[in-house]
Amino acid sequence: MTRVCLIGADDVDLQYELLSRETARNALATYDLDQPFDNAIGLDTVSLGAAVALLNDLNWYLVRFADYALVQEPSISETEWLSRELATEVRDRELPPEETDSLLQIFGVEENRLVEPMYVTRVTDSVPSYDLREVDDTVVVRVAEEEFGG
Repeated sequence: MTRVCLIGADDVDLQYELLSRETARNALATYDLDQPFDNAIGLDTVSLGAAVALLNDLNWYLVRFADYALVQEPSISETEWLSRELATEVRDRELPPEETDSLLQIFGVEENRLVEPMYVTRVTDSVPSYDLREVDDTVVVRVAEEEFGG
């Protein structure tokens, strides 16, 4: 199963905005939704292609109401996420999966909410430590070159 996580913008209630609109509600109707973080929606799809297709279907809403759309594909990494753009590049075979792990965006997790991302380049097999502030946990997202640095 490929996991999708939509992170809402600070000034909106993402779940309300998506589920109050018929087209978005219909696109999400076949999925079991959960809330992995505050103001986030999580769901499982059958494949990387299905995850990217769903994000494309929701694009109009994501541009307006979400800050991030993340995809976790177990065949690439069990613990790290892909940005939507990077997931699309892998799906479209523009980038091999084994070449997705050098540019990272690391979010701090504080009281079940994602906080400011830190951009780092992985130079060894380990992930650099998040050092912007004290946090409960971190979420590692692999990003495309065009996204690196924000």
